[in-house]
Amino acid sequence: MEQKTKSKGRKIFLWVILFMLLVAIAAAVAVKKTVFKPFDLEETAYIYIDGEKEYEDVIAQLKKAGLPSEQLFRILAERMKYPGNVKTGRYAVEKGSTMPDVIRMLRAGNQTPVKLTFNNVRTKEELAGRVSRQLMMDSTLLVGALNDPATIGELGFDTYTLSALFIPNTYEIYWDTSIDNFLKRMRKEYDRFWNDERRSKAEKIGLSPIQVATLASIVEEEATYIDEYPIVAGLYLNRLKRGMRLEADPTVKFAVGDFTLRRILFRHLEVESPYNTYKNGGLPPGPIRIPSIQAIEGTLSPQQHNYLFMCAKDDLSGRHNFATTHAEHARNAARYQRALNERGIF
Repeated sequence: MEQKTKSKGRKIFLWVILFMLLVAIAAAVAVKKTVFKPFDLEETAYIYIDGEKEYEDVIAQLKKAGLPSEQLFRILAERMKYPGNVKTGRYAVEKGSTMPDVIRMLRAGNQTPVKLTFNNVRTKEELAGRVSRQLMMDSTLLVGALNDPATIGELGFDTYTLSALFIPNTYEIYWDTSIDNFLKRMRKEYDRFWNDERRSKAEKIGLSPIQVATLASIVEEEATYIDEYPIVAGLYLNRLKRGMRLEADPTVKFAVGDFTLRRILFRHLEVESPYNTYKNGGLPPGPIRIPSIQAIEGTLSPQQHNYLFMCAKDDLSGRHNFATTHAEHARNAARYQRALNERGIF
Protein backbone atom coordinates (compact mmCIF):
# COMPACT_ATOMS: atom_id res chain seq x y z
CA MET A 1 0.00 0.00 0.00
CA GLU A 2 2.77 2.36 0.96
CA GLN A 3 4.67 1.49 -2.25
CA LYS A 4 1.59 2.25 -4.35
CA THR A 5 1.17 5.61 -2.60
CA LYS A 6 4.83 6.49 -3.28
CA SER A 7 4.46 5.42 -6.90
CA LYS A 8 1.37 7.55 -7.30
CA GLY A 9 3.13 10.50 -5.66
CA ARG A 10 6.06 10.20 -8.09
CA LYS A 11 3.65 10.17 -11.04
CA ILE A 12 1.92 13.29 -9.77
CA PHE A 13 5.29 14.94 -9.23
CA LEU A 14 6.42 14.03 -12.77
CA TRP A 15 3.16 15.33 -14.19
CA VAL A 16 3.59 18.58 -12.29
CA ILE A 17 7.18 18.91 -13.55
CA LEU A 18 6.03 18.14 -17.09
CA PHE A 19 3.23 20.67 -16.80
CA MET A 20 5.57 23.35 -15.49
CA LEU A 21 8.02 22.54 -18.25
CA LEU A 22 5.30 22.85 -20.86
CA VAL A 23 4.20 26.15 -19.32
CA ALA A 24 7.80 27.38 -19.36
CA ILE A 25 8.22 26.30 -23.00
CA ALA A 26 4.96 27.99 -23.94
CA ALA A 27 6.00 31.14 -22.13
CA ALA A 28 9.41 31.05 -23.79
CA VAL A 29 7.80 30.62 -27.19
CA ALA A 30 5.41 33.50 -26.48
CA VAL A 31 8.29 35.74 -25.35
CA LYS A 32 10.36 34.76 -28.35
CA LYS A 33 7.46 35.54 -30.67
CA THR A 34 7.08 38.96 -29.04
CA VAL A 35 10.81 39.65 -29.03
CA PHE A 36 11.06 38.88 -32.73
CA LYS A 37 7.68 40.29 -33.65
CA PRO A 38 8.18 42.98 -36.31
CA PHE A 39 7.14 46.57 -35.66
CA ASP A 40 3.63 47.09 -36.97
CA LEU A 41 4.38 49.70 -39.65
CA GLU A 42 2.79 50.71 -42.93
CA GLU A 43 5.81 52.87 -43.76
CA THR A 44 9.27 53.55 -42.36
CA ALA A 45 9.31 55.42 -39.04
CA TYR A 46 12.20 57.68 -38.05
CA ILE A 47 13.66 58.10 -34.58
CA TYR A 48 15.40 61.45 -33.98
CA ILE A 49 17.87 61.71 -31.13
CA ASP A 50 19.57 65.04 -30.52
CA GLY A 51 22.02 66.03 -27.81
CA GLU A 52 19.24 66.68 -25.30
CA LYS A 53 17.28 63.45 -25.77
CA GLU A 54 17.85 60.57 -23.37
CA TYR A 55 16.88 56.91 -23.20
CA GLU A 56 13.30 57.64 -22.07
CA ASP A 57 12.79 59.93 -25.07
CA VAL A 58 13.89 57.08 -27.33
CA ILE A 59 11.36 54.75 -25.68
CA ALA A 60 8.61 57.33 -26.19
CA GLN A 61 9.39 57.64 -29.90
CA LEU A 62 9.55 53.87 -30.33
CA LYS A 63 6.14 53.48 -28.70
CA LYS A 64 4.69 55.88 -31.27
CA ALA A 65 6.36 53.76 -33.96
CA GLY A 66 4.53 50.63 -32.77
CA LEU A 67 6.93 49.08 -30.24
CA PRO A 68 5.69 45.46 -29.74
CA SER A 69 6.40 45.39 -25.98
CA GLU A 70 7.89 48.20 -23.90
CA GLN A 71 8.64 45.84 -20.99
CA LEU A 72 10.50 43.31 -23.13
CA PHE A 73 12.31 46.09 -24.98
CA ARG A 74 13.61 47.50 -21.71
CA ILE A 75 14.83 44.05 -20.63
CA LEU A 76 16.52 43.44 -23.96
CA ALA A 77 18.02 46.93 -24.04
CA GLU A 78 19.51 46.45 -20.56
CA ARG A 79 21.03 43.10 -21.52
CA MET A 80 22.37 44.56 -24.78
CA LYS A 81 23.81 47.56 -22.83
CA TYR A 82 21.97 50.20 -24.84
CA PRO A 83 20.61 52.62 -22.17
CA GLY A 84 24.11 53.92 -21.45
CA ASN A 85 25.04 54.13 -25.15
CA VAL A 86 22.39 56.44 -26.59
CA LYS A 87 23.83 58.12 -29.70
CA THR A 88 22.52 61.14 -31.57
CA GLY A 89 21.19 60.71 -35.08
CA ARG A 90 18.27 59.89 -37.33
CA TYR A 91 17.39 56.21 -37.38
CA ALA A 92 15.03 54.35 -39.69
CA VAL A 93 12.74 51.72 -38.19
CA GLU A 94 11.62 49.82 -41.26
CA LYS A 95 8.79 47.39 -41.80
CA GLY A 96 9.97 43.97 -40.64
CA SER A 97 12.39 45.36 -38.03
CA THR A 98 12.40 43.51 -34.68
CA MET A 99 13.32 44.86 -31.27
CA PRO A 100 16.84 43.29 -31.31
CA ASP A 101 17.37 44.77 -34.80
CA VAL A 102 16.42 48.23 -33.58
CA ILE A 103 18.52 48.02 -30.42
CA ARG A 104 21.60 46.93 -32.38
CA MET A 105 21.05 49.77 -34.86
CA LEU A 106 20.62 52.41 -32.15
CA ARG A 107 23.52 51.12 -30.06
CA ALA A 108 25.88 51.09 -33.06
CA GLY A 109 24.73 54.51 -34.26
CA ASN A 110 23.84 53.16 -37.71
CA GLN A 111 21.98 56.21 -39.01
CA THR A 112 20.03 56.67 -42.20
CA PRO A 113 21.22 59.78 -44.08
CA VAL A 114 18.97 62.74 -44.72
CA LYS A 115 18.46 63.90 -48.31
CA LEU A 116 19.43 67.53 -47.74
CA THR A 117 18.04 69.85 -50.41
CA PHE A 118 18.38 73.58 -50.84
CA ASN A 119 17.67 75.79 -53.83
CA ASN A 120 16.30 79.24 -54.60
CA VAL A 121 18.30 80.74 -51.72
CA ARG A 122 19.36 84.38 -51.63
CA THR A 123 20.87 85.06 -48.21
CA LYS A 124 22.98 83.31 -45.60
CA GLU A 125 20.06 83.55 -43.21
CA GLU A 126 17.78 81.78 -45.70
CA LEU A 127 20.37 79.06 -46.21
CA ALA A 128 20.84 78.56 -42.47
CA GLY A 129 17.08 78.33 -41.96
CA ARG A 130 16.66 75.83 -44.79
CA VAL A 131 19.52 73.62 -43.55
CA SER A 132 18.55 73.75 -39.88
CA ARG A 133 15.05 72.56 -40.71
CA GLN A 134 16.53 69.42 -42.25
CA LEU A 135 19.51 68.73 -39.96
CA MET A 136 20.24 68.77 -36.24
CA MET A 137 21.79 72.19 -36.57
CA ASP A 138 21.14 75.52 -34.88
CA SER A 139 20.45 78.18 -37.53
CA THR A 140 21.87 80.99 -35.38
CA LEU A 141 25.15 79.14 -34.89
CA LEU A 142 25.30 78.33 -38.62
CA VAL A 143 24.79 82.00 -39.54
CA GLY A 144 27.57 82.85 -37.10
CA ALA A 145 29.91 80.40 -38.84
CA LEU A 146 28.94 81.77 -42.27
CA ASN A 147 29.86 85.26 -41.09
CA ASP A 148 33.11 84.26 -39.40
CA PRO A 149 36.09 85.31 -41.56
CA ALA A 150 38.37 82.64 -40.06
CA THR A 151 35.90 79.81 -40.68
CA ILE A 152 35.11 80.75 -44.27
CA GLY A 153 38.74 81.66 -44.91
CA GLU A 154 39.74 78.05 -44.24
CA LEU A 155 37.32 77.04 -46.98
CA GLY A 156 39.00 79.37 -49.47
CA PHE A 157 36.31 82.06 -49.51
CA ASP A 158 35.56 85.43 -47.92
CA THR A 159 32.41 87.22 -46.81
CA TYR A 160 31.79 88.47 -50.35
CA THR A 161 32.37 85.22 -52.21
CA LEU A 162 30.98 82.63 -49.77
CA SER A 163 27.69 82.17 -51.66
CA ALA A 164 29.70 80.66 -54.53
CA LEU A 165 30.66 77.73 -52.26
CA PHE A 166 27.15 76.26 -52.17
CA ILE A 167 25.94 74.29 -55.16
CA PRO A 168 22.14 73.85 -54.86
CA ASN A 169 21.43 70.14 -55.12
CA THR A 170 20.31 67.13 -53.07
CA TYR A 171 22.94 65.62 -50.79
CA GLU A 172 22.88 62.55 -48.57
CA ILE A 173 24.22 63.67 -45.21
CA TYR A 174 23.83 62.52 -41.60
CA TRP A 175 21.25 64.39 -39.56
CA ASP A 176 23.61 65.11 -36.67
CA THR A 177 26.44 66.42 -38.87
CA SER A 178 28.31 69.27 -37.20
CA ILE A 179 28.54 72.74 -38.75
CA ASP A 180 32.25 72.23 -39.39
CA ASN A 181 31.66 68.91 -41.18
CA PHE A 182 28.74 70.37 -43.13
CA LEU A 183 30.92 73.18 -44.47
CA LYS A 184 33.75 70.78 -45.30
CA ARG A 185 31.25 68.61 -47.18
CA MET A 186 30.07 71.65 -49.16
CA ARG A 187 33.68 72.39 -50.07
CA LYS A 188 34.11 68.83 -51.36
CA GLU A 189 30.92 69.16 -53.41
CA TYR A 190 32.17 72.48 -54.78
CA ASP A 191 35.43 70.87 -55.90
CA ARG A 192 33.53 67.95 -57.41
CA PHE A 193 31.21 70.29 -59.30
CA TRP A 194 34.00 72.46 -60.65
CA ASN A 195 35.63 69.67 -62.62
CA ASP A 196 38.10 70.15 -65.46
CA GLU A 197 35.34 70.54 -68.05
CA ARG A 198 33.56 73.36 -66.24
CA ARG A 199 36.83 75.08 -65.33
CA SER A 200 37.81 74.92 -68.98
CA LYS A 201 34.53 76.55 -70.00
CA ALA A 202 35.04 79.27 -67.38
CA GLU A 203 38.54 79.95 -68.66
CA LYS A 204 37.19 80.16 -72.22
CA ILE A 205 34.89 83.05 -71.27
CA GLY A 206 37.65 84.66 -69.18
CA LEU A 207 36.20 84.08 -65.74
CA SER A 208 37.16 82.15 -62.61
CA PRO A 209 34.64 79.75 -61.01
CA ILE A 210 33.76 82.37 -58.39
CA GLN A 211 33.28 85.01 -61.08
CA VAL A 212 31.07 82.60 -63.01
CA ALA A 213 28.96 82.11 -59.88
CA THR A 214 28.80 85.89 -59.42
CA LEU A 215 27.62 86.49 -62.99
CA ALA A 216 25.25 83.50 -62.81
CA SER A 217 23.64 84.97 -59.69
CA ILE A 218 22.89 88.17 -61.60
CA VAL A 219 21.63 86.22 -64.61
CA GLU A 220 19.27 84.19 -62.43
CA GLU A 221 17.86 87.27 -60.71
CA GLU A 222 17.45 89.02 -64.07
CA ALA A 223 15.87 86.20 -66.09
CA THR A 224 12.67 84.47 -65.03
CA TYR A 225 12.93 81.76 -67.68
CA ILE A 226 15.80 79.29 -67.93
CA ASP A 227 15.94 79.53 -71.73
CA GLU A 228 16.96 83.20 -71.37
CA TYR A 229 19.97 82.42 -69.13
CA PRO A 230 22.47 81.94 -72.00
CA ILE A 231 21.18 85.07 -73.77
CA VAL A 232 21.48 87.27 -70.66
CA ALA A 233 24.89 85.79 -69.83
CA GLY A 234 26.09 86.56 -73.36
CA LEU A 235 24.81 90.13 -73.06
CA TYR A 236 26.67 90.80 -69.82
CA LEU A 237 29.84 89.21 -71.19
CA ASN A 238 29.58 91.51 -74.22
CA ARG A 239 29.40 94.51 -71.90
CA LEU A 240 32.36 93.30 -69.86
CA LYS A 241 34.47 92.81 -72.99
CA ARG A 242 33.67 96.36 -74.12
CA GLY A 243 34.48 97.83 -70.73
CA MET A 244 30.85 98.85 -70.17
CA ARG A 245 29.26 98.82 -66.76
CA LEU A 246 26.84 95.94 -66.30
CA GLU A 247 24.05 98.25 -65.10
CA ALA A 248 22.14 95.23 -63.80
CA ASP A 249 19.03 96.08 -61.80
CA PRO A 250 19.29 93.00 -59.52
CA THR A 251 22.63 94.26 -58.18
CA VAL A 252 20.94 97.52 -57.20
CA LYS A 253 18.18 95.61 -55.44
CA PHE A 254 20.87 93.67 -53.56
CA ALA A 255 22.71 96.87 -52.67
CA VAL A 256 19.49 98.49 -51.44
CA GLY A 257 18.54 95.29 -49.62
CA ASP A 258 15.13 94.86 -51.25
CA PHE A 259 14.60 92.19 -53.92
CA THR A 260 10.87 93.02 -54.07
CA LEU A 261 11.42 96.28 -55.96
CA ARG A 262 9.44 96.28 -59.19
CA ARG A 263 10.73 99.62 -60.32
CA ILE A 264 14.28 100.92 -60.02
CA LEU A 265 14.31 104.68 -59.43
CA PHE A 266 17.15 107.19 -59.79
CA ARG A 267 17.58 107.33 -56.02
CA HIS A 268 18.23 103.58 -56.00
CA LEU A 269 20.92 103.98 -58.65
CA GLU A 270 22.81 106.39 -56.40
CA VAL A 271 23.28 103.97 -53.50
CA GLU A 272 26.93 103.62 -52.49
CA SER A 273 27.80 99.93 -52.63
CA PRO A 274 30.41 97.75 -54.37
CA TYR A 275 27.41 95.81 -55.69
CA ASN A 276 25.89 98.79 -57.51
CA THR A 277 26.89 98.00 -61.11
CA TYR A 278 25.49 101.33 -62.30
CA LYS A 279 28.28 103.10 -60.40
CA ASN A 280 31.04 100.46 -60.46
CA GLY A 281 32.69 98.76 -63.42
CA GLY A 282 33.20 95.01 -63.80
CA LEU A 283 31.58 92.31 -61.72
CA PRO A 284 30.52 92.91 -58.11
CA PRO A 285 32.77 91.38 -55.42
CA GLY A 286 30.64 88.25 -55.10
CA PRO A 287 27.30 86.58 -55.89
CA ILE A 288 24.08 88.38 -54.99
CA ARG A 289 22.44 85.00 -54.32
CA ILE A 290 23.36 81.32 -54.37
CA PRO A 291 23.12 80.60 -58.11
CA SER A 292 21.40 77.45 -59.33
CA ILE A 293 23.18 74.83 -61.40
CA GLN A 294 21.03 75.86 -64.39
CA ALA A 295 22.17 79.47 -64.06
CA ILE A 296 25.82 78.42 -63.79
CA GLU A 297 25.52 76.14 -66.82
CA GLY A 298 23.77 78.89 -68.79
CA THR A 299 26.57 81.30 -67.92
CA LEU A 300 29.25 78.78 -68.87
CA SER A 301 27.59 78.32 -72.27
CA PRO A 302 26.58 81.88 -73.23
CA GLN A 303 24.77 82.55 -76.45
CA GLN A 304 26.87 84.32 -79.07
CA HIS A 305 25.15 87.56 -80.15
CA ASN A 306 25.65 91.33 -80.24
CA TYR A 307 23.12 92.34 -77.60
CA LEU A 308 24.22 95.01 -75.13
CA PHE A 309 20.89 96.05 -73.61
CA MET A 310 17.87 94.34 -72.18
CA CYS A 311 14.53 95.45 -70.80
CA ALA A 312 11.54 93.60 -69.45
CA LYS A 313 8.72 93.22 -71.97
CA ASP A 314 5.75 95.52 -71.59
CA ASP A 315 3.39 92.54 -71.26
CA LEU A 316 5.01 91.95 -67.84
CA SER A 317 5.45 88.28 -68.70
CA GLY A 318 8.90 88.20 -67.14
CA ARG A 319 10.56 87.87 -70.53
CA HIS A 320 12.86 90.44 -72.09
CA ASN A 321 13.43 92.50 -75.19
CA PHE A 322 17.09 92.55 -76.19
CA ALA A 323 18.78 95.30 -78.15
CA THR A 324 22.11 96.07 -79.79
CA THR A 325 21.78 99.87 -79.75
CA HIS A 326 20.88 102.35 -77.05
CA ALA A 327 18.19 103.89 -79.24
CA GLU A 328 16.43 100.55 -79.62
CA HIS A 329 16.78 99.92 -75.90
CA ALA A 330 15.30 103.33 -75.11
CA ARG A 331 12.18 102.48 -77.12
CA ASN A 332 11.84 99.16 -75.28
CA ALA A 333 12.32 100.88 -71.92
CA ALA A 334 9.71 103.53 -72.74
CA ARG A 335 7.13 100.86 -73.51
CA TYR A 336 7.94 99.06 -70.27
CA GLN A 337 7.74 102.24 -68.17
CA ARG A 338 4.40 103.07 -69.78
CA ALA A 339 3.10 99.58 -68.88
CA LEU A 340 4.15 100.11 -65.26
CA ASN A 341 2.47 103.50 -65.15
CA GLU A 342 -0.77 102.12 -66.60
CA ARG A 343 -0.83 99.42 -63.93
CA GLY A 344 0.11 101.78 -61.12
CA ILE A 345 3.33 99.93 -60.27
CA PHE A 346 5.83 102.13 -58.48
